[in-house]
Parts: sequence; structure tokens; C-alpha cells
Amino acid sequence: MTISCVMIVKNEESILARCLDSISDLMDEIVIVDTGSMDKTKEIARRYTDKIYDFAWTGDFSDARNFAFSKATMDYIYSADADEVLDESNHIKFMALKTMLPEEVEIVQMRYGNQLQHSTVYNFDEELRPKMFKRLRQFVWQDPVHEMIRLDPVVYDSDIVITHLPEANHGHRDLEIFSKATSGGGKLSKRLYDMYVRELFIVGTEDDFRNSLPYFVACAADVEMDPDSVNKACLVISHTARIHGDIVLFFKYVTKLMASDPSSEVCLELGLFYERIQDFEESAIWFYNAAFETVPSVVITSSGKDAAEGLIRVYDAMGMPEVGRQFAEDISQKM
Repeated sequence: MTISCVMIVKNEESILARCLDSISDLMDEIVIVDTGSMDKTKEIARRYTDKIYDFAWTGDFSDARNFAFSKATMDYIYSADADEVLDESNHIKFMALKTMLPEEVEIVQMRYGNQLQHSTVYNFDEELRPKMFKRLRQFVWQDPVHEMIRLDPVVYDSDIVITHLPEANHGHRDLEIFSKATSGGGKLSKRLYDMYVRELFIVGTEDDFRNSLPYFVACAADVEMDPDSVNKACLVISHTARIHGDIVLFFKYVTKLMASDPSSEVCLELGLFYERIQDFEESAIWFYNAAFETVPSVVITSSGKDAAEGLIRVYDAMGMPEVGRQFAEDISQKM
């Protein structure tokens, strides 16, 4: 089998060589698509390949990746990002995979690691992701009678781990794309919808929440939305209302959440609300519930670090710092 490494890049001069040094000998072709670099990215790319293309940025990563994939010519396409690294042990695994991969495999999944270190939009440190794709699919008939073409791809889950080493969090860039995509009633897939909510809570500013409010109010009222998505919309609205002091709107959507599916996040919001009006005893109850009586639905730290810090603050305010620190220790031990 032969492999095309395909990348889209922009202003990656500080990390591009690190990535390509870790994988270039595994690849039979390297395709670099630049979306507007102003630094030495293309100069560095030329050390590894002459297949460098310019692509006018459209605000849509899928457009850029589709263009990049169209330039590949090998059996398989390996989709890489500049902030990835393949360490020595996984380099050996990749080389072995290249020699033994069955011809019928159409998608190879690899583990994407080191997610929590850089405050990405994920609540887990490692996940399987589709990373390598057969460039041309062969259609195969199946079943001895009433035969039909196999529609589902053949997927192989490898044990290769790709280390994610971003230099910065891209959340604010992503939130701008989400905002643009949802303006005027635009729809998001379930996967992107969940990521939009998570990115808001991880890196969103007050303005980001305010700008998202019309979209999520509409989602909360959409009878075609699944219950989980409605709850996430109510959570965004509750948070936005709390930070902007709209008590009526806050309790309208908090009560919807408490009646349907209480989560660590909604308990945290109630704890923060009562802390703000200096009702510390009530605040402590809700921080405790966030930590010990509920589970997160969006951000894993809502039942961990965030709840622990809240308990420390309110018990300090009540003159009982040792109680808050003991709760924080208990939270740390359960994580």
C-alpha cells in the first residue's frame, strides 16, 4: 500500500517541521495546502515536498480538506494536522500497519491523545478518530441471495496514538465559525452542536454567550430537537442569563433543566447564582450537588475543579475554611 499525507496549513512555521519529521519517511507522497500563510510555512514545506497548493480560505475547513484530498494520488490518504506528532513507539506501529493492513480496509482509526493538557473541547484525553482513508472505494456485492452493495465502510481500529501538541487553543476561532454558521437560522449537525456548547463553556466570553443567545433560544423551542440538545440549549441560556443578571430568564430555563435532567452544570449555575447574591449556605448546597449528586453533561470540570473551588470560596465566606477544603479533598479523591 502507498500513502499520501495530506495537510491544510496556515502560519505553521514553528511546528510544521516537528510534525513532518515524525511522519515523512512513512509517506509516499506529501500534499500541503496553504490557506494564506504570511510566515515561512511554505518555505519549510518545500523541504519535504513539491506538492504545495494555495487555497483561498472560505471560512469552511471542509472546503479546504476536500480540495486537499483531491490532490492525493496514493492508495490511502493520511489526514494530518501541523500540531500532531508521532512518537518513536507509534512510528514503529505505523510502519507495521503499512505492511500488514488488509486491502479491504477503507478507514483506519487512530487514537488522538493529549487532549486535556491544552483545554481542548473534549472531556477526555484520548479518543479514536478516523485518520487514514482509502482514496478509491471498491464496491462489493454481499449476501448469497437478495444481494446488495455493501454500504458501510470497513473500519480498522488501530492502537496507534497521535500526540496532539497545539501551541494555542483554537476555541475563539471556532466560536466565530459557529456564530457565522448559525446566524440566520443555520443548522448544525448533532456533533457540531455539542461541540459549540462545549467550546462556549470552555473558552467563551460574555460576548460569545450573548451572541449565541438567539440561536439557543430558538433551539430550546424547536419541537424537532432531541431532548439532550434542548437541555444543552437551556443550559447555555441559563448561563447567559446569570452572567448578565437576567433573573427571570435564568430561573425560567434552570427550572426546565431541574425538571428534566439535572446535571452538574445546572447545579453549578445555581451555586454561582446564590454565591453572587451572598446566600452562601444555599450556594454551598448546590456546589455540593454539582460535585456529589449529579454528573456532567457538557464540561467534566463542573463536577470536579469548578465545584471544589466554589465550595472553598463559600465556606471561606462563612468563616469555615476547613470545611470547604475538606470537600475539595473529597472531590479530588473521587475524580
